[in-house]
Amino acid sequence: MSEAITTARPYAQAAFDEAKKLNDLQGWSEMLLSLAGAVNHPEVHAVVTNPQIPKQQIEAIMEALLASGCAAQQRNFVRILADNQRLLLLPEIAALFEAFKAEAEKSVNVVVESAFELNAAQQDKIATSLKKRLAREIKLTCKVKKDLLGGVVIRAGDKVIDGSALTRLAEMANALA
Repeated sequence: MSEAITTARPYAQAAFDEAKKLNDLQGWSEMLLSLAGAVNHPEVHAVVTNPQIPKQQIEAIMEALLASGCAAQQRNFVRILADNQRLLLLPEIAALFEAFKAEAEKSVNVVVESAFELNAAQQDKIATSLKKRLAREIKLTCKVKKDLLGGVVIRAGDKVIDGSALTRLAEMANALA
């Protein structure tokens, strides 16, 4: 996994630099996420990994998967990945690109897991608090996870704030043991 990310990093950086130069971060993001999903599809994966299929044919298939309005630079990027046999790195490239994009936009994707559905006021309170704490725009995604029993678990990048009842009960059990 770390080897794949190491190999994917220069491609993601090149894609990010080009997207930033063209002022099209969102377009590149959508393209990379779409192709990353396609490469994970079993049929596309089988074609991409088949050594008997010529590179030109694989390039043509990948270009066909691109949206019709894709820029020439995006098509060239996909050709470079195909030529260098790096198409399977698209999920890692897309993830790294998203991280670069979030850093440039001073935003962070936050996932809030709670035992019950959060109302709009609760979501706003969490987003406002995190915006102050992290000094970034917050993109909040809420999920219901019944096994937490109560409270919330907040994941923002590599930061985790665990205020769930399940964790509190586990901490008490450890203290009593």
